[in-house]
Amino acid sequence: MPDESPDTRRLEEQRDDVRLLNQVMRHDIRNDLQLIGAYAELLEDHVDEEGQEYLDVIKESTESAVGLTTTVRDLAEVMLNDGGETGSVPLAGALNRRIEETRSGYPRAVVAVEGTIPEVDVVANDMLGSVFRNLLQNAIQHNDKTPAEVTVWAAETDAGVEVYVADNGPGIPDARKEEIFGKAEKGLESPGAGVGLYLVRSLVESYGGAVWVEDRADRTVPGASQGDDGDDGAEGSVFVVRLPPAE
Repeated sequence: MPDESPDTRRLEEQRDDVRLLNQVMRHDIRNDLQLIGAYAELLEDHVDEEGQEYLDVIKESTESAVGLTTTVRDLAEVMLNDGGETGSVPLAGALNRRIEETRSGYPRAVVAVEGTIPEVDVVANDMLGSVFRNLLQNAIQHNDKTPAEVTVWAAETDAGVEVYVADNGPGIPDARKEEIFGKAEKGLESPGAGVGLYLVRSLVESYGGAVWVEDRADRTVPGASQGDDGDDGAEGSVFVVRLPPAE
C-alpha cells in the first residue's frame, strides 16, 4: 500500500482533533454546566426576590450554554459523518419533542403551537431535531422582548412540508437575511457563537430541503390578531424550513 500523502495525513489529524473536541464538549464542559444548573436549582429556596432575579439569569445562561454544547456536538457529527444517511422521519414527533424541550429550558418564554403538526414523514435523519432546537433557541436568545414569544406551525404545500417559527424579536434587516446562515454570524449583537443557523442550513440542505427567513409583517401568523392590512403589528422574523416528503 502506498504511503499516505501529507495532505491526507493532515486531514486525518484534523478529523482526530474534531473527535477530541467533540468528546470534550460532550462530557467535560457539558457535565460542568449541568452541575452548575443543578446547584442553581438547589438555591431556589435560599434567595430573596432580588437574588431570584440573578439566579434566573444564571439558570438561563447555563441552559443557553448547554444548548451551545449540543449545537457544537451536532456540528462535529456533521463534519465527521457528512450529515449521515437520510431516511423517513416523522415530522410531528421530532418537532413536538423539541418544542417541549424548549419550554422546559426557557420557562420565561412563551412557545405556542398553532394548529396540528401534520402527521407526515419527511426526508431527514436523527439530527432533524437539531434543526428545530436551534431555530427555537435562536428565536428566544436573540429576542429583545419580555416575554419572548414564539409561534410554531406547519403545513403541507405543493413545494414540500413547511415548518414556520415566528418570533416577536427585533427582526432581521434584508441585507443580513442570507448572512445569518454563515459560519460566524452572531446576529444583531446577540449572544451566541453563530454556528446554530449554519448547522440548520447545512442539515436542511443535506435533506434536499431549504431554509430562509422572512419579516413577520410579510407572513400571516396563525393565532395572532390581524389588522385590516393582515399585519398583526408585531416586529419579528419568521424562519421557514421546507422539507421534502418521504416517499
